[in-house]
Amino acid sequence: MFREIRPAIVMIVVMTVITGLVYPLGMTGIAQVLFPHQANGSLVKRGDQVIGSELIGQNFTDAKYFHGRPSATTEPDPKDPSKNDPVPYAADNSVGSNLGPTSKALVDRVAGDAKTLQAENPGTPVPVDLVTTSASGLDPDITVAGALFQVPSVAKARGMSEAAVKKLVEDHITPRMLGVLGEPRVNVLALNLALDTAQGAK
Repeated sequence: MFREIRPAIVMIVVMTVITGLVYPLGMTGIAQVLFPHQANGSLVKRGDQVIGSELIGQNFTDAKYFHGRPSATTEPDPKDPSKNDPVPYAADNSVGSNLGPTSKALVDRVAGDAKTLQAENPGTPVPVDLVTTSASGLDPDITVAGALFQVPSVAKARGMSEAAVKKLVEDHITPRMLGVLGEPRVNVLALNLALDTAQGAK
């Protein structure tokens, strides 16, 4: 009987070694050589300190910074693990809100956010990505319209000219991939770092 099942056992062991060890280690090694920045998480550093990733948004709340999309990510309540507390951009718990278009909670939240943003920049339509969450809750980018909408309020908070802040936005627009895939976008972390650098240089 062992003679019959031995080929199956050998095949399991061989395939486990190939697909579970050799292949992953090989791909990791190749990625480290060819794409070290991406393979290590596309980390963003200021000096020697890691301050974020190009791939994961952050919850900027200070008026001096551009804000990303709203995030619906949550974390368990430390006092009651059966409940979840809102924790925007919780990288260990990527999730959308799962609220549908008929949800009163969603409608009220979007309407409230839109009203707040409209007061900051009267007369300019509020870009939809500034009031809606994504499926991941971790979007690091906003639309060009979303960035330009925030120029007046950020410029005012920093005491900079709107033209200077707008120029920074334009310098940080990532075009469509290959000219056709996706939409032009702005990485919020990169833009905010450029803002700090530009103001610090004055």
